[in-house]
Order: sequence, then C-alpha cells, then structure tokens
Amino acid sequence: MLIPSMDEQTADNSGVRVFPPAIYAAGVAIGLALDWLLPARLVPARHLATMRIVGAALIGAWLVLAIWALATFRRAGTTPNPTQPTTALAFGGPYRFTRNPMYVSMALMTIGVAMVANTWWPIVVLPPVLLMVQRAVIEREERYLEAKFGQEYLRYKTRVRRWV
Repeated sequence: MLIPSMDEQTADNSGVRVFPPAIYAAGVAIGLALDWLLPARLVPARHLATMRIVGAALIGAWLVLAIWALATFRRAGTTPNPTQPTTALAFGGPYRFTRNPMYVSMALMTIGVAMVANTWWPIVVLPPVLLMVQRAVIEREERYLEAKFGQEYLRYKTRVRRWV
C-alpha cells in the first residue's frame, strides 16, 4: 500500500490557513479594546435598551443563520472546515441567497455585539475584517471550488451572489 506524501494528503482543500471565525473574533476583540481605550458610543444612554434589543436580535440572527448553514452542509454531505476536502456543493438552505452565509452571519454577530456594547469600534473594524475574509478565505475557497467542481460551481456563482 502506498502512503500519500504530505502534499498529496493536503492538496484537496482550499488552502485557507486562517480559521475564518478567528478573523471575526479578532475584529470584535480589537473593536472592544479600542472602545476601552477610546469610547465611541453609538447612542445616548436613553436609547441604550432599544439598541441592546436590536443588537441581541442580530446576535440571534447570527446563531440561526450559522446553524442553518452548518445543517445545510451536513445534509449535502460535506464539511464547513476549509482545511478539509469539500465533497459536495451546498445549493439549498441559505446557500440559495448567498454563497457565504456563515461569513454573513458573523458580520451580523459583529454588528450585534457592537450594538449591545454600544460602541462604534467593532463596526469600524468590520470592513477590514471583511476584506481579510475576502482575500484570505473566500478567494481561495472559490478558486478551489472552481477547480474541483468546474461548470457546476461556475453556474452556481452566476445564480447566487457572494454576500447578499
């Protein structure tokens, strides 16, 4: 029996080297640290309760969308882990509306946390986070999926937007 080389063992994946939720978590942490150093309130105290309710709803939307996306991956018989081989494409569930519902959900979570904490900073940090996710994760995933699934994935890309 031949033992595959290390390159052959790892070749069938997107080449993503950073765990995507870690990028969002780092952005939230940086935003909260900036708020500690230089507070930047979203709303005055009299509107804080409403802001926190809306923020909690966005955090809830994050959770629902993330679970829905993960369940859709599971039903399709593939993994959400970009370091593992993708065995099937997911076209149902939230993947009918966006090619990246997990990344969209984490953006919702970031905004929700900012609203609950009543600070602009996580929202200010979000565009660089999204750019990093785009460059370090999504572009690699898309190249991998195009190479692996060809026309099937290219047709999907023409039907469904990357974000929303």
